[in-house]
Amino acid sequence: MSDLERIVVLAGGLSPEREVSLRSGDRVRDALAEAGIHAIVADADAALLALLRADPPSAVFPAIHGVCGEDGAIREVLGLLGVPYVGSVASACQMAFDKPTAKALAAAAGLATPQSVTLPRETFHDLGAAAVIDLIVARLGLPLYVKPSRGGSALGAGAVRTAAELPAAVLSCFAYGDTALIERLVAGTEVAVSVVDLGQGPQALPVVEIVPGEGGYDYAARYTAGKTEFYVPARLSAEVAAEAARIAIAAHTVLGLRDLSRTDLIVDEAGTPWFLEVNVSPGMTETSTLPLALEASGHPFGRTCVQLLELAAARGA
Repeated sequence: MSDLERIVVLAGGLSPEREVSLRSGDRVRDALAEAGIHAIVADADAALLALLRADPPSAVFPAIHGVCGEDGAIREVLGLLGVPYVGSVASACQMAFDKPTAKALAAAAGLATPQSVTLPRETFHDLGAAAVIDLIVARLGLPLYVKPSRGGSALGAGAVRTAAELPAAVLSCFAYGDTALIERLVAGTEVAVSVVDLGQGPQALPVVEIVPGEGGYDYAARYTAGKTEFYVPARLSAEVAAEAARIAIAAHTVLGLRDLSRTDLIVDEAGTPWFLEVNVSPGMTETSTLPLALEASGHPFGRTCVQLLELAAARGA
């Protein structure tokens, strides 16, 4: 495989997840340094193209979350430059980043996913918010979960227990995107299953159980140490854990993802895992579930990053 002489970790961007992305990028860079690989962190700004052209890297490790980092745009640009990178190709990112599309493809593949509706801001404005909300509640029932159709880190997302709470939840959602995904809220155990492909096909890492505090698994709970408890492996039966792993690999495969992904699920009281969404650029912070799962599976974080970069560099060669 190609020597990793020059590695660039992309982090930052201009989405609301910028600070988390910078933390992810710094952690990847530091882990690579511990593994003996020098890397620099670069932002997705006006200086990036000149940087990549002046001294083309052996490979790039994208760690940008949210728009640009996960919607395929930055990967399209890397492809135009002919720069090899870790992770999924742009077309797969576009499908995975759009939650309604990902849910539709998952459902078509036979995966259980909560019933939902997807509506743009204009529908509420043009047809009357109250009337549309009445229709949603009549069709989906309560409780519900509202989130932007594109984006992550639970920004603009939240549970709705009563019909009276739905208008405010939709408005909060529209602060982070122009389209709302409103789905039935499935009560149960929240889990995350990361998938990594180190050249032998996609493999599911141990299921991570997420137990947030009273405020739920919101932005602060995700990225503030001590606000959420994680159990690795999750406190599930072997059969349920195996089914969650199967769903994560199926989602990774049906969406055409590459190298790594993270699938978020809810396991209901009957033990059925429900597909919620998939992430093509999982968080790499100290409280992120993919690094926790790697550690639990005996895969050193830094060494795994090196292996992924080696695979990317080999593709470029």
